[in-house]
Amino acid sequence: MRTNSLIPAMSRFLDDDWNNLFEWRNRNYSSNTTTLPSVNVRETGDEFVVEMAAPGMKREDFDIQLDNNTLTIRSEQRRENNEQDENGKYSRREFSYQSFQRSFNLDHQVVDDDNIHATYEDGILRLSIPKREEAKEKPARQIEVA
Repeated sequence: MRTNSLIPAMSRFLDDDWNNLFEWRNRNYSSNTTTLPSVNVRETGDEFVVEMAAPGMKREDFDIQLDNNTLTIRSEQRRENNEQDENGKYSRREFSYQSFQRSFNLDHQVVDDDNIHATYEDGILRLSIPKREEAKEKPARQIEVA
């Protein structure tokens, strides 16, 4: 019997443990000056799409790595603004530091980890994680009785 629920299908993306997506662990962290970005994950017939809202960043602010089936998304931003008077003394100095890290366990039997692709546009980091051919759902077919 086939269901339309995304949870059982989506759990394959995360080593059969759906709760890992939302579980806060030491490997998921954020600096005090920013919040840990939320992540949307959706499954299509051919891939998983991971979307993370990260406005105000640049492509080079992201570090995305896959190591032993663990996909890690890191970001770090350092900004400094200095205003000095004519004597070289600071009249105002502001600096900020923001960082976060999110990690996900990928099931190597389901995802084609050699072809993961990431884009950043309009404040959204989007990862396309294709499924292995053998993990894609096959359409229902009629079997005739002989």
